Amino acid sequence: MNLRRIIVAAVLPALAALLVLPASALAVTRNCPSFDSSHRFTMAVIPDTQNYVDYTHQTAQGFPFDAYPMLDQQLQFVASHARSSGGDIAFVSAVGDVWQHGSVWIDPASVAKGYNYLTAAQSPWLSSVFTPTPFTQSVEMPYSQAAYKLIAGKLPFSVVPGNHDYDSQYSDSRWVPTLDPTKLNTSDPKSIGMLHIGGLTNFDSVFGSGSSFFKGKPWYVASFDGGADSAQLFYGGGRVFLHIGLEMDATNEALAWASHVVARFHGLPTIVTTHDFLNTDATRTPNPMVDPQACDPDHNDSQAVWDKFIARHDQIFMVLCGHEHGEAFRVDDNVYGHPVYQILADYQDRAHVSTERGCAKPVALGDGWMRLMQFDMAGRTPTVHVRTYSTYYGAYSTDLPQYCSWYKASEAPTLTDAQYLAKGDFTIQLTDFRQRFDDHGWGFFGRELRLAMAEAR
Repeated sequence: MNLRRIIVAAVLPALAALLVLPASALAVTRNCPSFDSSHRFTMAVIPDTQNYVDYTHQTAQGFPFDAYPMLDQQLQFVASHARSSGGDIAFVSAVGDVWQHGSVWIDPASVAKGYNYLTAAQSPWLSSVFTPTPFTQSVEMPYSQAAYKLIAGKLPFSVVPGNHDYDSQYSDSRWVPTLDPTKLNTSDPKSIGMLHIGGLTNFDSVFGSGSSFFKGKPWYVASFDGGADSAQLFYGGGRVFLHIGLEMDATNEALAWASHVVARFHGLPTIVTTHDFLNTDATRTPNPMVDPQACDPDHNDSQAVWDKFIARHDQIFMVLCGHEHGEAFRVDDNVYGHPVYQILADYQDRAHVSTERGCAKPVALGDGWMRLMQFDMAGRTPTVHVRTYSTYYGAYSTDLPQYCSWYKASEAPTLTDAQYLAKGDFTIQLTDFRQRFDDHGWGFFGRELRLAMAEAR
């Protein structure tokens, strides 16, 4: 027995007892696709993709081209660059709004609570846009499921529900909008109306805990509400990371479940993904016409999620979100005085591809943009290089000469080109990462444990 085996044999029982190491974590270790000692890995973040699979953006509905292959491109890129394929992508987080439309006017749970919806005639600004359609289940969901099959079995991943992924998005009858277009104010729900989301039957059928994507996977370690909330483990840079995906404006029950997961995997560096968390001005304020907490007090808006959950758990160091169209970044100290890095990325309004491919006017699709976050765990201060990449153009934002001329005017017109580029390409210094996480031993012993277990198979 060599020295490494002696050390591992000596420390493993104590380490497992100290960490309350669960069987699922050991199973992930045994099935980890890569045992290299690299200090670097990449986490891919898939922003709101609903415009790619929107049934109205396909040739069958008269659109000049099929948009759904742009989602396939993103997931194929991930599959081709996963560690199991020789790349460095260790984990994927999709921030929600996978597809576009609902399938019912109102969900049974909303009816049971006494809520009601307005018809398109009563709420022309919302109900006419969010009319349910059978094409959700026959076109949009199958396209989405087929795209994610490209990464199934390649690496751990998470998908959280966005408001468009709920069975219904209805104009709540308690907010009756104006019918006078001259008085319309899109930032005032008393003027435009309020969207109420409900039902996750569609989402659960594709991305629920019982789906083939996640059922029986050792890295998929916990779920709640059928998989609307879920937890995953993944390895990167010689460490074990915990990821928690939360439903949009999570309920108190979901937050209690998430707190239990944090306690179960105490001490692991933790990343949280939820659909709606930051606005484009980097505030934690809801969209005034999509505010689940205003519609149903069982939900928590992003500030309440921060106060009740994120800020109270010191091992949560990063939050990812989408929903609001654009980019934002902010850092706040939690109640322990340690920073939490919060990142918004949502490119669904980008429309240059549509004009290139024959649309008479720009149509928002997303242009293939996504986030690639490269973690470098070497040195005294680990870093995360956040970059914005288009799988359609095959280029990073900083390498595409037309990038600012295509997008800056609609997203950040007051910024200089340099400032705008910096929103999509920046480096986070994880200044206190070692102080917060090295004492727990997962990182220090992680490589030795994986090597020993790999050799023992």
